[in-house]
Formats: sequence, structure tokens, C-alpha cells
Amino acid sequence: MAEGPVEPWERQSGESPQAFEAFAAYRDLGPARSLTKAARELDKSRTLLGRWSRQYAWVMRASAYDRDQDRVFLAEQQQARRDIARRHAKLAQAFLGKAVARLQGLDPRELSPGELLRYFQVAAEIERRAAGEEPAGVVAQDSADGPDLGSLSDEDRRSRMDLLRRELERRLAEDGR
Repeated sequence: MAEGPVEPWERQSGESPQAFEAFAAYRDLGPARSLTKAARELDKSRTLLGRWSRQYAWVMRASAYDRDQDRVFLAEQQQARRDIARRHAKLAQAFLGKAVARLQGLDPRELSPGELLRYFQVAAEIERRAAGEEPAGVVAQDSADGPDLGSLSDEDRRSRMDLLRRELERRLAEDGR
């Protein structure tokens, strides 16, 4: 065996290869482990395994192994989340580049009032989030935060859309500088 301290789930000083093999079988049974199951799996006496278990502290060692496996699993999950976040950020950057190129080619006069409003709402929401503000809520055409566009007169709706169009054009022009 190697010099220096060993982990509880590794072969212990003075532990025979047969006792360690039995411990490893017990350990690897997982949370539902029992001496009876390990004895059956190894075709050994439960009494013998009970003696080894007491002598070499199997319950404590198996618990330490479980904790270590949980730690390893959580570290792997954290790494996987970081990898996913990086991958999504790269995809988002690529998609944003395509969206900006397409947006710059749009003529706002060719957009319907509903499309123009939706572009404006999404742009404003993105701007708010980029500035670190809390989301303004669900962005929808007929949101509770704004007027119900269906209840506006045609003249009021046109006036509102014209205002939004000018604001969107101003923002696009600022981005184009």
C-alpha cells in the first residue's frame, strides 16, 4: 500500500485483501447497503462481514465515501452549468450579431404598428436589463402596464405608433454611430 494517509474508503492499514474486497462490495451497494446484501453478493457469511464491519468501521467509511461522491457530483454539476452558460453565451452572441444585422436592414416604415411596438418593447427590455434594472414584467402588446391598444382610437394609435417609431429610429441611429 502507498505511504501516507489513506481515504476512509480505501484499503486500511492491516485490512486484508479479502476484508477490503468485502468492504468495497458493501460500499458500492449505495445508500440501500446492508451487510446481508453484501454477504449474499459475495457468497460469504454475514457473521464474517459483521466482524470485519465492526473491526474496520465500514459504516463510517461508507458514509465518508458517500459524502465524497456527493462532493464530486456537485462539483461536476457546477462545471456542467458553467460549460452550459459559456456555450449559451457564445450562441447568444452569434444570434445577437445576426439579429442586429437584420435589424439594421429593416425600414421602420415597412413595419406594422404592432411589429414596431413589439420591437420597441423588446429593445427597451434589453436596455433595462443591460443597465441592471429589474425586468419590467412580461412584455406584451396589451400589457397591464400600458394602455390597451385595442381601446385607443385610430388617431391615438397612429400617434402612439409614430412616437414609438421615432424613438426606435433615434435609438437605431445612436447605435449606428
